[in-house]
Parts: sequence; structure tokens; C-alpha cells
Amino acid sequence: MDEFRIGVAETYDVIVRPKDAQAYSIFAESMGRSGYARATLAPEQGMEAAVPELRQPARLTMADMGGMHGMDHGGMDMASSAGDMNGSAGMSGMDHSAMQGMDHNAMNIPEGGPTDPFYADGSGLVPTAANGGKFLSYADLKAQKPLYEDRKPTREIELRLTGNMERYRWSINGVKYEDADPIRLKYGERVRFKFVNTTMMTHPMHLHGMWSILDVGAGEWNPVKHTVSVQPGTTVYMETEVDAPGQWAFHCHLSYHAAAGMFRKVIVEGGPDTTQAKADVVAEAGGDA
Repeated sequence: MDEFRIGVAETYDVIVRPKDAQAYSIFAESMGRSGYARATLAPEQGMEAAVPELRQPARLTMADMGGMHGMDHGGMDMASSAGDMNGSAGMSGMDHSAMQGMDHNAMNIPEGGPTDPFYADGSGLVPTAANGGKFLSYADLKAQKPLYEDRKPTREIELRLTGNMERYRWSINGVKYEDADPIRLKYGERVRFKFVNTTMMTHPMHLHGMWSILDVGAGEWNPVKHTVSVQPGTTVYMETEVDAPGQWAFHCHLSYHAAAGMFRKVIVEGGPDTTQAKADVVAEAGGDA
């Protein structure tokens, strides 16, 4: 049985070629194993296949604690991560001085399990496919046909995904939407975004209006997506061809995270003087088109 981890607001086209005239279960279970969805693929109506049992839920490890083992510390402002924007979710009040010299390798981090570039090294969230199947991840995605010409980005923008689970505050670069300046892009440029997840939650980041080209190391064959899930304690890169003038939303697709502040306005400057671009500006101002 092959398994693919799908995040919030992600869609995939899957081609299935059964080799036997029998029924197959398509089985999706939640990460917390609180429930599942089941469909049947069969050559004839009325056929059914066995329904697997729910497995034990995955457990976070120290590697999944943002800002610690497995984290890209170079992308963090440690001084500003101490207060409301504490990078490690739920860690406010912890005596960090006691953690100096701690042997992270001796902690409860599973050994011998599969490694994946889109999960923190030693993460407890890396799935193991059921019944000896293959776990499929972002690293397995390739574009069937490149949508854009492969070219170097004009610049890089770093977005640290920050928050505090104890206070339930979420932000980008430690600043919530209400207090943040918009991200300004130039029409026609290619921008590289660097996501640094400093929290213990997955954040499916969604840019409206333009495609997200996920960097899986495949060059021109990097997959094109509209939502990129960033796992705890990881750094993920995507590129965007800025080809849509106007004002757009850029946010975590967990609506309660977006509402709490993990949200940015993106303004694309320049480009065709389109009716849609004018309508976006008018709508932002609260007027009529």
C-alpha cells in the first residue's frame, strides 16, 4: 500500500492502473488518528475491499520543536524570538540556559527510520507506509511539463513562521498581519521564498493569484503547487513567477492561524493595467468597482 502525506488545501491528480479485477480501498486517516475517510475503486458496482485499521498517531520529537535540533538557526533572530513570538511553540517560561550543552542525540528521536528532506532530521512525523508499501512525499513530486522557463530568481525573501501555542498567537517574522507591512513584488520578476518553520505545527502556506514552484532539487521539473506545507522545524524553498498584477493574500491555510496573524498582503507593482487589477485595489479600499 502506497501512502502519501497530504496537507490542508492540497490537491493532487493521481493515475491508478489496477492490474487485477478486484476491489481496492482508498483509505485516508487523520494525523491524530481520530477518524478516516474511505473510498472503493472497483471494476463492478457492489464490490468492496477490506478497510484497514487506524494506526497509532505520530508523536513529535525534540527534532520537531522549532528552533532546536534539526532547525536552520541561521534564519532565526534569537533575540526577538523570546517574547510573544517565541519560536518554540508552548516554550515560553522554559529555562533555556538549562538546555546549553544538552545532547539532543540522546533524546527520544527515532533511529533507523526513513529520512526525508521535507521533515526535520529525527522527526517523529515521517510516515511509514502500511503493509510494506512506499511512502510518497514532496521529494517524489516532479512536473510532467514545465510551466515556466527555468531561470534564476531575482531575489530571495525569508518568511519565518512564528507563533506561541500557549498564547495561541501566530505570525510571520514575529509580526502579525495587523502590524505588518505588505510584501511588495515587481511584475515580471521571479522571487524565491524561504520558509523557516520555528513552531511545532505544520503550516500549509498559500499564495493567492500565482503558482508556487516547490524546490525539490529537480530544476525545471520542480512541481507547481498552490499550497506548500512546511513541517515543524524545517526550512522549505519555493519560487514564484510574479505574473499577476494586483493585491493578493499570502497566508497559512489553517484558517485559525491566518485569523490570528499568520497572514500577509502581497502587492504586485507594475504589469498590465487590467480591469482585475483595478477591481482588487477598489475592493481593498472598500469601494465599488
